Amino acid sequence: MKATQLAISDVFLLEPRVFGDKRGFFFESFNQHQFETATGRDVAFVQSNHSRSAKHVLRGLHYQIKQPQGKLVRVVVGEVFDVAVDIRRTSPTFGKWVGEILNAENKKQLWIPEGFAHGFVVLSDYAEFLYKTTDYWAPSFERCILWNDSDLNIDWPMSVVPVLSAKDAQGQAFKTADVFT
Repeated sequence: MKATQLAISDVFLLEPRVFGDKRGFFFESFNQHQFETATGRDVAFVQSNHSRSAKHVLRGLHYQIKQPQGKLVRVVVGEVFDVAVDIRRTSPTFGKWVGEILNAENKKQLWIPEGFAHGFVVLSDYAEFLYKTTDYWAPSFERCILWNDSDLNIDWPMSVVPVLSAKDAQGQAFKTADVFT
């Protein structure tokens, strides 16, 4: 596995070693030892989630203010633009974001540690998105920052208004959102 530390040093792009021939391909989608070596983090994943979304659906920017979740995310069908926003007030990259194209062909994964808001927009006709989390879903602690917040100025690669859930359409402004200290 190749691990690339992104512009926000705690976020990593992980690229598996893929073995392929005319029959298809094989790769390890997760290896605990390699993950720990690459990220310097000893984590235990407790939940796996799978979503399917249509083109232009934008999910996020989500996080849990208590029981924060680290996420290891990947796309198994289609393509998304995936974003992590540093919402750790004491971090030198507080309020900064990184984004990566994840798709079924490149098989890349993004490690987003606790203390980040996360979101993605579907670029293909549809996408299936898998992610492992380091803590359980806790609806009472779930928060959402508005996807198009002008202070974050995320450069989403789309030219149409995204399709949002009611919850995501009413996300908080970054300036007034609960953040990590």
